[in-house]
Amino acid sequence: MSTAPTTAPVSAPTSATRSVLVVGGGAAGNAVTILLRRAGIAVDLIEAADDWNATAGSGITLQGNALRVLRELGVWEQVRASGYGFDAVGITAPDGTVLHVAEDVRTGGDDLPATVGMQRPRLQSILIDAVRASGARIRLGTRAESLDQDGNGNGNGNGNGNHDRDRDGVTVRFTDGTVGRYDLVVAADGLGSATRSAIGITDKPEPTGMAIWRVAAPRPAGVTRTDLAYGGPAYIAGYCPTSDSTLYAYVVEACRDRAAIPRESYADEMRGLAAAYGGCWPEITEHITDPAKVNYTWFDRMLVEGSWHRGRVVLVGDAAHCCPPTLAQGAALSLEDAWVLARMLTSADVWDDALLQAYYERRIARVRPVVEASVRIGQWQLDGDRDADVPGLMGRTMSALRELP
Repeated sequence: MSTAPTTAPVSAPTSATRSVLVVGGGAAGNAVTILLRRAGIAVDLIEAADDWNATAGSGITLQGNALRVLRELGVWEQVRASGYGFDAVGITAPDGTVLHVAEDVRTGGDDLPATVGMQRPRLQSILIDAVRASGARIRLGTRAESLDQDGNGNGNGNGNGNHDRDRDGVTVRFTDGTVGRYDLVVAADGLGSATRSAIGITDKPEPTGMAIWRVAAPRPAGVTRTDLAYGGPAYIAGYCPTSDSTLYAYVVEACRDRAAIPRESYADEMRGLAAAYGGCWPEITEHITDPAKVNYTWFDRMLVEGSWHRGRVVLVGDAAHCCPPTLAQGAALSLEDAWVLARMLTSADVWDDALLQAYYERRIARVRPVVEASVRIGQWQLDGDRDADVPGLMGRTMSALRELP
Protein backbone atom coordinates (compact mmCIF):
# COMPACT_ATOMS: atom_id res chain seq x y z
CA MET A 1 0.00 0.00 0.00
CA SER A 2 1.00 3.62 -0.42
CA THR A 3 -0.45 6.65 1.30
CA ALA A 4 -0.06 10.40 1.23
CA PRO A 5 -1.89 11.69 4.32
CA THR A 6 -3.52 15.04 4.72
CA THR A 7 -4.88 16.59 7.88
CA ALA A 8 -6.84 19.49 6.38
CA PRO A 9 -10.25 19.96 8.02
CA VAL A 10 -13.28 19.48 5.83
CA SER A 11 -16.89 20.45 6.41
CA ALA A 12 -18.76 17.17 6.30
CA PRO A 13 -21.74 16.81 3.99
CA THR A 14 -25.06 15.50 5.20
CA SER A 15 -24.80 12.04 6.76
CA ALA A 16 -26.59 10.45 3.81
CA THR A 17 -23.70 11.33 1.49
CA ARG A 18 -20.80 10.54 3.79
CA SER A 19 -18.95 7.33 3.02
CA VAL A 20 -16.57 5.12 4.97
CA LEU A 21 -14.45 2.14 4.03
CA VAL A 22 -14.03 -0.39 6.83
CA VAL A 23 -11.04 -2.67 6.37
CA GLY A 24 -11.55 -5.93 8.27
CA GLY A 25 -14.63 -7.93 9.22
CA GLY A 26 -13.86 -8.89 12.80
CA ALA A 27 -15.65 -7.63 15.92
CA ALA A 28 -14.45 -4.01 15.69
CA GLY A 29 -15.01 -3.69 11.94
CA ASN A 30 -18.44 -5.26 12.12
CA ALA A 31 -19.48 -3.08 15.05
CA VAL A 32 -18.42 0.22 13.51
CA THR A 33 -20.13 -0.75 10.26
CA ILE A 34 -23.45 -1.44 11.99
CA LEU A 35 -23.35 1.82 13.93
CA LEU A 36 -22.37 4.01 10.98
CA ARG A 37 -25.02 2.46 8.76
CA ARG A 38 -27.62 3.14 11.45
CA ALA A 39 -26.74 6.84 11.11
CA GLY A 40 -27.24 6.75 7.33
CA ILE A 41 -23.56 6.73 6.38
CA ALA A 42 -22.61 4.68 3.33
CA VAL A 43 -20.21 1.91 4.33
CA ASP A 44 -18.16 -0.50 2.28
CA LEU A 45 -16.67 -3.34 4.33
CA ILE A 46 -13.84 -5.40 2.87
CA GLU A 47 -12.54 -8.62 4.37
CA ALA A 48 -9.44 -10.38 3.09
CA ALA A 49 -10.81 -13.86 3.78
CA ASP A 50 -13.11 -15.48 1.26
CA ASP A 51 -14.94 -17.17 4.11
CA TRP A 52 -15.85 -14.49 6.62
CA ASN A 53 -16.27 -16.94 9.49
CA ALA A 54 -13.52 -19.42 8.67
CA THR A 55 -10.98 -18.35 11.31
CA ALA A 56 -13.32 -17.26 14.07
CA GLY A 57 -11.69 -19.53 16.70
CA SER A 58 -12.93 -21.61 19.63
CA GLY A 59 -14.36 -19.51 22.45
CA ILE A 60 -14.50 -15.98 23.76
CA THR A 61 -15.07 -14.40 27.16
CA LEU A 62 -17.17 -11.24 26.95
CA GLN A 63 -17.05 -8.97 29.97
CA GLY A 64 -19.94 -6.65 30.78
CA ASN A 65 -18.45 -3.64 29.00
CA ALA A 66 -18.39 -5.73 25.81
CA LEU A 67 -22.01 -6.75 26.40
CA ARG A 68 -22.95 -3.09 26.76
CA VAL A 69 -21.71 -2.39 23.24
CA LEU A 70 -23.37 -5.52 21.86
CA ARG A 71 -26.63 -4.23 23.30
CA GLU A 72 -26.07 -0.93 21.48
CA LEU A 73 -25.60 -2.95 18.30
CA GLY A 74 -28.98 -4.57 18.82
CA VAL A 75 -27.65 -8.12 19.15
CA TRP A 76 -27.66 -8.61 22.93
CA GLU A 77 -30.70 -10.87 23.00
CA GLN A 78 -29.11 -13.19 20.46
CA VAL A 79 -25.85 -13.17 22.40
CA ARG A 80 -27.64 -13.95 25.66
CA ALA A 81 -29.55 -16.82 24.06
CA SER A 82 -26.45 -18.27 22.41
CA GLY A 83 -23.91 -17.88 25.21
CA TYR A 84 -23.59 -18.71 28.89
CA GLY A 85 -23.82 -15.91 31.45
CA PHE A 86 -22.25 -15.99 34.90
CA ASP A 87 -21.15 -13.60 37.64
CA ALA A 88 -18.26 -15.26 39.46
CA VAL A 89 -14.77 -16.63 38.92
CA GLY A 90 -13.25 -19.51 40.84
CA ILE A 91 -9.62 -19.97 41.83
CA THR A 92 -8.59 -23.60 42.24
CA ALA A 93 -5.53 -25.59 43.16
CA PRO A 94 -4.09 -27.75 40.36
CA ASP A 95 -5.87 -30.78 41.85
CA GLY A 96 -9.23 -29.04 41.41
CA THR A 97 -9.76 -27.96 45.03
CA VAL A 98 -11.69 -24.67 44.99
CA LEU A 99 -9.70 -22.12 46.97
CA HIS A 100 -11.81 -19.03 46.44
CA VAL A 101 -14.86 -17.86 44.52
CA ALA A 102 -15.08 -14.12 43.78
CA GLU A 103 -17.98 -12.14 42.43
CA ASP A 104 -16.99 -10.56 39.12
CA VAL A 105 -17.34 -6.82 38.58
CA ARG A 106 -20.33 -6.03 36.36
CA THR A 107 -18.43 -3.70 34.07
CA GLY A 108 -21.44 -3.22 31.81
CA GLY A 109 -23.75 -2.15 34.64
CA ASP A 110 -26.00 -4.02 37.02
CA ASP A 111 -28.54 -4.90 34.33
CA LEU A 112 -26.05 -7.09 32.43
CA PRO A 113 -24.18 -10.21 33.55
CA ALA A 114 -20.58 -9.79 34.61
CA THR A 115 -19.52 -12.22 31.89
CA VAL A 116 -20.90 -14.20 28.99
CA GLY A 117 -18.90 -17.03 27.47
CA MET A 118 -19.62 -17.79 23.81
CA GLN A 119 -18.44 -19.91 20.97
CA ARG A 120 -16.49 -17.36 18.96
CA PRO A 121 -17.89 -18.50 15.59
CA ARG A 122 -21.41 -17.95 16.92
CA LEU A 123 -20.63 -14.36 17.96
CA GLN A 124 -19.10 -13.72 14.55
CA SER A 125 -22.17 -15.18 12.84
CA ILE A 126 -24.48 -12.88 14.83
CA LEU A 127 -22.41 -9.82 13.92
CA ILE A 128 -22.19 -10.85 10.26
CA ASP A 129 -25.98 -11.12 10.08
CA ALA A 130 -26.30 -7.65 11.61
CA VAL A 131 -23.82 -6.20 9.12
CA ARG A 132 -25.70 -7.73 6.20
CA ALA A 133 -29.00 -6.41 7.56
CA SER A 134 -27.50 -2.92 7.89
CA GLY A 135 -27.25 -2.50 4.13
CA ALA A 136 -23.47 -2.13 4.07
CA ARG A 137 -21.76 -3.21 0.87
CA ILE A 138 -19.64 -6.27 1.70
CA ARG A 139 -16.72 -7.50 -0.38
CA LEU A 140 -15.03 -10.72 0.70
CA GLY A 141 -11.64 -11.88 -0.54
CA THR A 142 -10.70 -8.24 -1.12
CA ARG A 143 -7.81 -6.13 0.17
CA ALA A 144 -6.87 -2.48 -0.15
CA GLU A 145 -3.87 -2.36 -2.44
CA SER A 146 -3.18 1.39 -2.09
CA LEU A 147 -4.50 4.38 -0.17
CA ASP A 148 -4.00 7.84 -1.60
CA GLN A 149 -5.11 10.90 0.35
CA ASP A 150 -5.38 14.43 -0.97
CA GLY A 151 -7.59 17.52 -0.79
CA ASN A 152 -9.32 17.10 -4.12
CA GLY A 153 -12.08 14.57 -3.80
CA ASN A 154 -15.44 13.72 -2.39
CA GLY A 155 -16.35 10.84 -0.13
CA ASN A 156 -19.02 9.08 -2.11
CA GLY A 157 -17.12 5.80 -2.13
CA ASN A 158 -19.13 4.45 -5.03
CA GLY A 159 -16.31 2.22 -6.20
CA ASN A 160 -16.75 2.94 -9.90
CA GLY A 161 -14.13 5.63 -10.33
CA ASN A 162 -16.62 8.43 -11.06
CA HIS A 163 -16.13 11.06 -8.37
CA ASP A 164 -17.11 14.65 -7.80
CA ARG A 165 -13.82 16.22 -6.71
CA ASP A 166 -14.91 18.78 -4.18
CA ARG A 167 -13.64 17.69 -0.75
CA ASP A 168 -10.90 15.75 0.99
CA GLY A 169 -10.97 12.00 0.98
CA VAL A 170 -9.11 8.76 0.39
CA THR A 171 -8.86 7.06 -2.98
CA VAL A 172 -8.52 3.31 -2.51
CA ARG A 173 -7.41 0.85 -5.14
CA PHE A 174 -8.49 -2.70 -4.40
CA THR A 175 -6.87 -6.00 -5.27
CA ASP A 176 -9.71 -6.79 -7.69
CA GLY A 177 -8.75 -3.75 -9.77
CA THR A 178 -11.65 -1.50 -8.70
CA VAL A 179 -11.25 1.95 -7.20
CA GLY A 180 -13.34 3.74 -4.56
CA ARG A 181 -13.22 7.07 -2.83
CA TYR A 182 -14.20 7.63 0.80
CA ASP A 183 -14.44 10.36 3.39
CA LEU A 184 -12.74 8.06 5.90
CA VAL A 185 -11.04 4.67 6.07
CA VAL A 186 -11.37 2.70 9.31
CA ALA A 187 -8.58 0.17 9.74
CA ALA A 188 -9.99 -2.79 11.67
CA ASP A 189 -7.63 -5.35 10.17
CA GLY A 190 -6.20 -6.76 13.36
CA LEU A 191 -2.81 -7.34 14.96
CA GLY A 192 -0.91 -7.60 11.70
CA SER A 193 -2.72 -4.61 10.19
CA ALA A 194 -1.39 -3.86 6.71
CA THR A 195 -3.26 -0.56 6.86
CA ARG A 196 -1.40 0.49 9.99
CA SER A 197 1.98 0.05 8.33
CA ALA A 198 0.73 1.58 5.07
CA ILE A 199 0.00 4.90 6.78
CA GLY A 200 3.43 5.02 8.41
CA ILE A 201 2.69 3.74 11.92
CA THR A 202 5.59 1.45 12.72
CA ASP A 203 4.31 -0.15 15.95
CA LYS A 204 4.02 -3.94 15.81
CA PRO A 205 2.86 -6.56 18.30
CA GLU A 206 5.61 -7.86 20.58
CA PRO A 207 5.49 -11.25 22.34
CA THR A 208 5.23 -11.14 26.13
CA GLY A 209 6.85 -14.52 26.75
CA MET A 210 3.67 -16.53 27.26
CA ALA A 211 1.59 -18.70 24.93
CA ILE A 212 -1.83 -20.32 25.15
CA TRP A 213 -3.37 -23.60 24.03
CA ARG A 214 -7.15 -23.42 23.43
CA VAL A 215 -9.79 -25.97 22.53
CA ALA A 216 -13.58 -26.18 22.41
CA ALA A 217 -15.13 -29.15 24.21
CA PRO A 218 -18.42 -30.41 25.69
CA ARG A 219 -19.33 -28.70 28.97
CA PRO A 220 -19.31 -30.90 32.08
CA ALA A 221 -22.37 -30.27 34.23
CA GLY A 222 -20.19 -28.89 37.02
CA VAL A 223 -18.80 -26.05 34.92
CA THR A 224 -20.98 -23.03 35.57
CA ARG A 225 -18.36 -20.26 35.65
CA THR A 226 -14.73 -19.63 34.75
CA ASP A 227 -12.31 -21.50 37.02
CA LEU A 228 -8.59 -20.75 36.98
CA ALA A 229 -5.87 -22.99 38.36
CA TYR A 230 -2.49 -21.39 38.96
CA GLY A 231 0.57 -23.59 39.16
CA GLY A 232 1.20 -27.10 37.96
CA PRO A 233 2.96 -27.65 34.62
CA ALA A 234 1.31 -24.50 33.17
CA TYR A 235 1.08 -20.96 34.47
CA ILE A 236 -2.71 -21.06 34.18
CA ALA A 237 -5.23 -23.77 33.37
CA GLY A 238 -8.75 -22.46 32.90
CA TYR A 239 -12.08 -22.93 31.20
CA CYS A 240 -15.16 -20.90 30.40
CA PRO A 241 -18.67 -22.19 29.63
CA THR A 242 -19.78 -21.03 26.18
CA SER A 243 -23.31 -22.46 26.00
CA ASP A 244 -25.52 -24.97 27.79
CA SER A 245 -23.52 -27.75 26.17
CA THR A 246 -20.06 -26.35 25.34
CA LEU A 247 -17.02 -24.68 26.89
CA TYR A 248 -13.59 -23.66 25.82
CA ALA A 249 -10.55 -24.66 27.82
CA TYR A 250 -7.05 -23.25 27.81
CA VAL A 251 -3.62 -23.72 29.32
CA VAL A 252 -0.96 -21.01 29.41
CA GLU A 253 2.75 -21.79 29.26
CA ALA A 254 6.02 -20.09 28.32
CA CYS A 255 6.06 -19.46 24.60
CA ARG A 256 7.89 -21.90 22.37
CA ASP A 257 8.94 -21.79 18.74
CA ARG A 258 5.68 -22.50 16.95
CA ALA A 259 7.52 -23.75 13.89
CA ALA A 260 9.08 -26.49 16.02
CA ILE A 261 5.70 -27.86 17.13
CA PRO A 262 4.18 -30.13 14.45
CA ARG A 263 0.55 -29.24 13.83
CA GLU A 264 -0.46 -32.89 14.11
CA SER A 265 0.86 -32.97 17.69
CA TYR A 266 -1.24 -30.06 18.99
CA ALA A 267 -3.82 -32.26 20.73
CA ASP A 268 -1.10 -34.37 22.36
CA GLU A 269 0.74 -31.26 23.55
CA MET A 270 -2.33 -29.68 25.11
CA ARG A 271 -3.63 -32.95 26.54
CA GLY A 272 -0.28 -33.60 28.19
CA LEU A 273 -0.42 -30.26 30.02
CA ALA A 274 -4.12 -30.53 30.89
CA ALA A 275 -3.80 -34.08 32.24
CA ALA A 276 -2.01 -32.76 35.34
CA TYR A 277 -5.13 -30.89 36.54
CA GLY A 278 -8.03 -32.25 38.58
CA GLY A 279 -11.62 -31.27 39.24
CA CYS A 280 -13.48 -30.99 35.92
CA TRP A 281 -10.29 -31.28 33.89
CA PRO A 282 -10.24 -35.09 33.40
CA GLU A 283 -13.65 -34.91 31.72
CA ILE A 284 -12.47 -32.03 29.54
CA THR A 285 -9.13 -33.63 28.72
CA GLU A 286 -10.67 -36.78 27.24
CA HIS A 287 -12.11 -34.60 24.45
CA ILE A 288 -8.73 -33.07 23.48
CA THR A 289 -8.11 -35.50 20.63
CA ASP A 290 -8.32 -33.63 17.32
CA PRO A 291 -5.25 -31.47 16.58
CA ALA A 292 -7.24 -29.47 14.02
CA LYS A 293 -9.46 -28.19 16.85
CA VAL A 294 -6.58 -27.06 19.07
CA ASN A 295 -5.24 -23.53 18.70
CA TYR A 296 -1.79 -22.34 19.84
CA THR A 297 -0.86 -18.66 19.92
CA TRP A 298 1.60 -16.41 21.68
CA PHE A 299 0.52 -13.57 23.94
CA ASP A 300 1.34 -10.21 22.37
CA ARG A 301 1.30 -6.62 23.50
CA MET A 302 1.05 -3.38 21.54
CA LEU A 303 -0.19 0.12 22.20
CA VAL A 304 0.09 2.74 19.46
CA GLU A 305 0.97 6.06 21.12
CA GLY A 306 0.53 9.64 19.92
CA SER A 307 -2.43 9.13 17.61
CA TRP A 308 -4.36 6.33 15.95
CA HIS A 309 -4.81 8.09 12.63
CA ARG A 310 -2.94 9.58 9.73
CA GLY A 311 -5.05 11.95 7.70
CA ARG A 312 -8.36 10.25 7.06
CA VAL A 313 -7.30 6.72 7.96
CA VAL A 314 -7.97 5.71 11.58
CA LEU A 315 -7.26 2.55 13.57
CA VAL A 316 -9.66 0.62 15.79
CA GLY A 317 -9.35 -2.53 17.85
CA ASP A 318 -6.36 -4.84 17.58
CA ALA A 319 -4.89 -2.66 14.84
CA ALA A 320 -4.30 -0.02 17.55
CA HIS A 321 -3.72 -2.10 20.68
CA CYS A 322 -3.50 -5.65 21.96
CA CYS A 323 -2.74 -7.29 25.28
CA PRO A 324 -2.62 -10.74 26.87
CA PRO A 325 -6.05 -12.14 27.77
CA THR A 326 -5.26 -12.12 31.50
CA LEU A 327 -8.19 -9.72 32.02
CA ALA A 328 -10.26 -11.01 29.06
CA GLN A 329 -10.61 -7.45 27.73
CA GLY A 330 -9.40 -7.74 24.14
CA ALA A 331 -12.81 -7.98 22.48
CA ALA A 332 -14.36 -5.51 24.91
CA LEU A 333 -11.80 -2.80 24.19
CA SER A 334 -12.16 -3.34 20.44
CA LEU A 335 -15.94 -3.07 20.61
CA GLU A 336 -15.62 0.06 22.74
CA ASP A 337 -13.31 1.62 20.13
CA ALA A 338 -15.93 1.04 17.46
CA TRP A 339 -18.73 2.46 19.61
CA VAL A 340 -16.80 5.59 20.61
CA LEU A 341 -15.53 6.31 17.09
CA ALA A 342 -18.98 5.84 15.57
CA ARG A 343 -20.59 8.13 18.15
CA MET A 344 -18.00 10.83 17.55
CA LEU A 345 -18.29 10.60 13.76
CA THR A 346 -22.07 10.61 13.69
CA SER A 347 -22.36 13.58 16.05
CA ALA A 348 -19.74 15.79 14.37
CA ASP A 349 -20.36 18.34 11.62
CA VAL A 350 -16.69 18.22 10.65
CA TRP A 351 -14.49 15.16 10.21
CA ASP A 352 -10.98 16.48 10.72
CA ASP A 353 -7.68 15.89 12.44
CA ALA A 354 -8.92 17.37 15.71
CA LEU A 355 -11.87 14.97 15.85
CA LEU A 356 -9.72 11.90 15.22
CA GLN A 357 -7.12 13.07 17.74
CA ALA A 358 -9.91 13.54 20.30
CA TYR A 359 -10.98 9.95 19.62
CA TYR A 360 -7.44 8.78 20.37
CA GLU A 361 -7.17 10.80 23.56
CA ARG A 362 -10.51 9.51 24.80
CA ARG A 363 -9.57 5.91 24.11
CA ILE A 364 -5.92 5.89 25.19
CA ALA A 365 -6.85 6.92 28.72
CA ARG A 366 -9.14 3.88 28.89
CA VAL A 367 -7.02 1.36 27.01
CA ARG A 368 -3.56 2.02 28.47
CA PRO A 369 -4.35 0.89 32.06
CA VAL A 370 -5.90 -2.34 30.76
CA VAL A 371 -2.96 -3.15 28.49
CA GLU A 372 -0.45 -2.37 31.22
CA ALA A 373 -2.33 -4.38 33.86
CA SER A 374 -2.77 -7.36 31.52
CA VAL A 375 0.94 -7.40 30.72
CA ARG A 376 1.95 -6.90 34.36
CA ILE A 377 -0.13 -9.85 35.57
CA GLY A 378 1.56 -12.10 33.04
CA GLN A 379 5.02 -10.79 33.92
CA TRP A 380 4.43 -11.44 37.61
CA GLN A 381 3.75 -15.06 36.71
CA LEU A 382 6.82 -15.31 34.49
CA ASP A 383 8.92 -13.84 37.30
CA GLY A 384 7.36 -16.10 39.94
CA ASP A 385 6.54 -13.06 42.07
CA ARG A 386 4.75 -14.48 45.12
CA ASP A 387 4.07 -11.01 46.58
CA ALA A 388 2.23 -9.70 43.53
CA ASP A 389 -1.22 -8.30 44.26
CA VAL A 390 -2.99 -9.90 41.31
CA PRO A 391 -6.51 -9.72 42.82
CA GLY A 392 -6.02 -6.07 43.77
CA LEU A 393 -4.79 -5.04 40.33
CA MET A 394 -7.59 -6.97 38.64
CA GLY A 395 -10.20 -5.41 40.90
CA ARG A 396 -9.00 -1.84 40.41
CA THR A 397 -8.72 -2.21 36.65
CA MET A 398 -12.09 -3.87 36.15
CA SER A 399 -13.90 -1.46 38.50
CA ALA A 400 -12.72 1.48 36.42
CA LEU A 401 -14.33 -0.09 33.34
CA ARG A 402 -17.81 0.31 34.81
CA GLU A 403 -17.69 3.93 33.68
CA LEU A 404 -18.94 4.59 30.16
CA PRO A 405 -16.08 4.69 27.65
